[in-house]
Amino acid sequence: MGAGRWLLLQNCHLSLDFCQEMLDTVTESDNVNRSFRLWITTEVHAAFPIGLLQISIKFTNEPPQGIRASLKRTYADISQDLLDYSNVPQWPRLLYSTAFLHTVVLERRKYGALGWNIPYEFNQADFQASVQFIQNHLDDMDPKKGVSWVTVCYMLGEIQYGGRVTEDFDKRLLLTFLHVWFNERLLASDFRFYQGYNLPTCKMQAEYLEFISMLPATDSPEVFGLHPNADITYQINTAKSILDTILSMQPKEGGQRGGETREVVVSQLAHDMIMKLPVDYIQHEIKEALQRMGAILPMNIFLRQELDRMQKVLKVVRQSLHDLHLAIEGTIIMSPSLKDMLDAMYDARVPERWRKVSWESSTLGFWFTELIERDCQFRRWYSYGRPKSFWITGFFNPQGFLTAMRQEVTRQHRGWSLDCVILQNLVTRFNREDIHDPPPEGVYVYGLFLEGASWDRKQGKLAESRAKVLYEPMPVVYLYAVNTTSGKDPTLYECPIYRKPLRTDSTYIGSIDLETIDYLPSHWTLRGVALLCDIK
Repeated sequence: MGAGRWLLLQNCHLSLDFCQEMLDTVTESDNVNRSFRLWITTEVHAAFPIGLLQISIKFTNEPPQGIRASLKRTYADISQDLLDYSNVPQWPRLLYSTAFLHTVVLERRKYGALGWNIPYEFNQADFQASVQFIQNHLDDMDPKKGVSWVTVCYMLGEIQYGGRVTEDFDKRLLLTFLHVWFNERLLASDFRFYQGYNLPTCKMQAEYLEFISMLPATDSPEVFGLHPNADITYQINTAKSILDTILSMQPKEGGQRGGETREVVVSQLAHDMIMKLPVDYIQHEIKEALQRMGAILPMNIFLRQELDRMQKVLKVVRQSLHDLHLAIEGTIIMSPSLKDMLDAMYDARVPERWRKVSWESSTLGFWFTELIERDCQFRRWYSYGRPKSFWITGFFNPQGFLTAMRQEVTRQHRGWSLDCVILQNLVTRFNREDIHDPPPEGVYVYGLFLEGASWDRKQGKLAESRAKVLYEPMPVVYLYAVNTTSGKDPTLYECPIYRKPLRTDSTYIGSIDLETIDYLPSHWTLRGVALLCDIK
């Protein structure tokens, strides 16, 4: 510090104790040269010393927004020597296509789960490694055989960019981009990624930059393979993020001028919820009902497990609401967990203690309504027998439900093995109200929503989304099991099913096959089509 030099410390979020020590050293030292500068790089961390942030000048380096800005930044860093690296005609087209792919995989992140299930941190190093591979591949290429597109797709999709991708359906999406773009068509003079996004025929860096500056200023979601409705999803997500930030900054103490205090509002809400909360299950009644239906049957074992988890939720909710009511009255101490619960209920959020034993939901109102609906389905099941159709959203473990169905079908057929029994489906034309009898085997399920596409009920196939319709309610789906070891039909789209709009491994249930109209399955892969049990 006394010599006036500059010091760079990287990834300081990995050593927070040292950050505090560094803050004390800088603020308490008497011998600090006016030319001394301390640079720090860090990721966002809740425990980062706030004092160090307050005395610092903050910089952020974010990727540019939009294809034009991103490509311009990429080609501004490409030297003329790199553009002139090879004389083979494939080189400039492969270089530009790799840059375009890099831009698209980055830009799709802003569309949330429609773009990528997991927002991967692709960076310039991935692009540089891909360019280096293409250089090496062209150096070793046999001019008579041409580019090995299988090799290019594998290296970019499985190694360079694919090395960061950890989710199976994201890997499928990345490979689909590569197979659609990186083939012999790329070398055709009329090739284009999308209308208005052609391949340039330039040689100089300035010519490339001029060509890129002529690209559209705003990008349609269709450039990234998505439906125009994806822009609505993007705007909703952006607005929600801003509103959540504003909500988190509002005062947490005191009353509202001319209105009721937070404590009074939450106390009334807690009282209303206690009055509407379903009563606890009577264990001997459940035991008798299960014995009557067949206690060792797979579906009834599943029901027993669901009832146990629902009883735990009811117990936690009832006890915590009672304790919160007493704490607001002053009868017991307002503990930190009860204080967090009060804040969450006032903000219409699901308290963390409830969420840990139950399920995710966007608001407390939706969560409580779902609790009542789940309870109704369970009570009807053990009181009146197996339902004719099932609300699959109302299960804690829908994967267990599908497994129990497969076990049930396997037991009905002598010689079948559970390992060889796979799930099959048929999308009916019926709504829930039209189902009057259960299927001979398997189950009817309802409550699914299609995101990224619509459903043509007349033809029973996938179709393009209707304008401004983000989620399409699906008719009743018939799920059953067959004993086969054959592969799946490549003309069908393998559509994943998720419990919530947030598509992660923890919300993934399974996949069903859907027929398509006029398009290959790759089209719906790029659209990000999936089935959701809940859209709230």
